[in-house]
Amino acid sequence: MSNSKVVNANDLMEHIQVNSHLSPSLVIDWLHAGVEDTHSAGRASLFYGLVFTVVGILIHTLFADNYWLLGGLTTGFLLLGPFLAVGLYDLSRRIELGQKPSLIPSMTAWWPNLFHMALFACILVITLLAWTQLSFVIFAHFFNGQLPTFMDIIINVLTFKQLEFTLIYFLVGGLFAAFVFTISVIAIPLMLDKQVNALSAVSASVRACKQNPTAMLCWAFCLVVLVGVGFATSFLGLIVTMPVAGHASWHVYKSVIQSS
Repeated sequence: MSNSKVVNANDLMEHIQVNSHLSPSLVIDWLHAGVEDTHSAGRASLFYGLVFTVVGILIHTLFADNYWLLGGLTTGFLLLGPFLAVGLYDLSRRIELGQKPSLIPSMTAWWPNLFHMALFACILVITLLAWTQLSFVIFAHFFNGQLPTFMDIIINVLTFKQLEFTLIYFLVGGLFAAFVFTISVIAIPLMLDKQVNALSAVSASVRACKQNPTAMLCWAFCLVVLVGVGFATSFLGLIVTMPVAGHASWHVYKSVIQSS
């Protein structure tokens, strides 16, 4: 009989120790570390920021006349953010190890744990599709089956003409975003660093949020602000804000997971 040791998903989840009661003030340290890593990685880091910017501009250009779909895709773009930031996590890991951050190796950082990275990416894509479809349903319901113009949406939001639409749309979108944040806040960095399976990574991420609700809520708010700044500058700000967010997320992971 083989003596090889097989570690199942439950064993892995038990071995991943999550720090509890992290101080919300750590958010400042995470952001500072994110800025430092962005500076250290230089053009390699800004390359990923440029990718986020180009994707954002393309979405808004291609779907400029389909505002119901535009809103869903824009939010969905953020839902896929954790997976798109894998390269940024790898750059931060290399900086932490004293290695030179390099763009080319970071672009294939997901390869050693391809199956579970892909599995998690599928979860995010399914979530994106579900939110996009639900976004269409909400618009169709409140606008009598007719797709509104951009001005219709602005008027309804700013004048509270359809307060119920505004509340439901942002509430549902917020729930989708909260779900993705909860399952992914440290999941992908953990899969990259420890090469654990997707189930263990999601479990650790959920426990991190459950055991550190205030710190994680503050971090989620910071992510919203960073993305908001990028959007407010016609996506150009994402060139800098997304690398900072990605690198800082690596340091969130390192603070949450206890060193083995």
